[in-house]
Amino acid sequence: MHIHILGICGTFMGGLAALAREAGHRVTGCDAGVYPPMSDQLRALGIDLIEGFGVEQLALKPDMYVVGNTVSRSRTEGGAPKFPLIEAILDAGLPYTSGPQWLSEHVLQGRHVLAVAGTHGKTTTTAMLTWILECAGLQPGFLVGGVPLNFGVSARLGSPTRPVRAGSPEGGPVFVIEADEYDTAFFDKRSKFVHYRPRTAVLNNLEFDHADIFDNLAAIERQFHHLVRTVPSSGRVVVNGLEESLARVLHMGCWSEVRSFGAAVSDFSAAGEPHDFAVLRAGKTVAQVRWGLGGGHNQLNALAAIAAAEHVGVSPADAALALASFENVKRRMEVRERITLPGAPDTLPVTIYDDFAHHPTAIRTTVNGLRRTVGGARILAVFEPRSNTMKLGTMKAQLPWSLEEVDLAFCHVGGLGWDAGEALAPMGERAQVAPTIDALAAQVAAQARPGDHILCMSNGGFGGVHDKIAALLRAA
Repeated sequence: MHIHILGICGTFMGGLAALAREAGHRVTGCDAGVYPPMSDQLRALGIDLIEGFGVEQLALKPDMYVVGNTVSRSRTEGGAPKFPLIEAILDAGLPYTSGPQWLSEHVLQGRHVLAVAGTHGKTTTTAMLTWILECAGLQPGFLVGGVPLNFGVSARLGSPTRPVRAGSPEGGPVFVIEADEYDTAFFDKRSKFVHYRPRTAVLNNLEFDHADIFDNLAAIERQFHHLVRTVPSSGRVVVNGLEESLARVLHMGCWSEVRSFGAAVSDFSAAGEPHDFAVLRAGKTVAQVRWGLGGGHNQLNALAAIAAAEHVGVSPADAALALASFENVKRRMEVRERITLPGAPDTLPVTIYDDFAHHPTAIRTTVNGLRRTVGGARILAVFEPRSNTMKLGTMKAQLPWSLEEVDLAFCHVGGLGWDAGEALAPMGERAQVAPTIDALAAQVAAQARPGDHILCMSNGGFGGVHDKIAALLRAA
């Protein structure tokens, strides 16, 4: 069929487009400010992209319009629709569906779906689990909200059948998907993940987020329970044993096998440092993970992936061996630059990192992982409150807590409706704010010293702040 995707440059919809193209469908799409890297990836696949949401796109006459959740019925101050194409589709009575619904009906049917849900760590854990299954010879399909460095693409269909593997249970081909709790579309306010019908569901963690669509934590817990309701009795729910919120979710009812991880009494636990630890199953050592990642959060992510992989016949020992060659995901503690300042020894470069962290808990966890890696070296945190939740100021009081372990913090405040300087006041002189990206980069460059670690955190492109800082340091 010919599908036309509205909002095609988002990570989920772009991945869906790649899967549809690989499956042989004709794919076109549109977005506002068609932008790389997704635009480059899609054009390389032969997918035509159109700028904007104009009604002239009706002339394409696709078999189906697939609508991303960036599209709404909202209007400008003057009363004109912001998305005239969707208004035209509705007026003409043309066929449309959501991205998750299309994926469920045209890709996931007949597959053993392994879905990774949680407030934090979804992308990384999905990439870990996919790599484990790849190393086990299961040739998994996947859709990840990022680009796993081991694969170089965010999505693929995988094998149409499950490869025969000694000790592996029979079943359909495997597909690993990042299972987002954000809403599906303007016409379907359920969480995306209820469409995926997983046989293996990972509940990585759960706390309040998405203040623009959820009133409180209980509302998100209810959505997570909707996911649990879709897992068959022969399925497995892998749950973080450290999370009270997830305990409440399971208390609402669970009809599947449950495997817990993280706590000392969990089915799967860890002993040792995050970069080199034993995996314990029911208190008995069954594997050893030695890899290049740090941070307690990645240790938990690994346990979740190992417990999920076991459900499709991959032993913890084999999973741990695969993790030794896991290369993480772009924008997850990705080293962007190492720059030696004038007069400084080569052994003390300034290292600039790019990370996707944007929720206060994710910021704190990311900082802690870096602190455990660099010891007493200085960490300069550079961030922007860009997510809808952070723009609303819902969690502004948690910012000083999230930045406790940094030496200096620099916040971009452009476009905020609340006073970030006031929110960061408890940090005293350790925190600075700037109204523009250029001013922010200048602040950071002026404070940088040999051996510093500059950690840039945003769920967007951050205006190229990494490159701006690097250019200023080189020009010093």
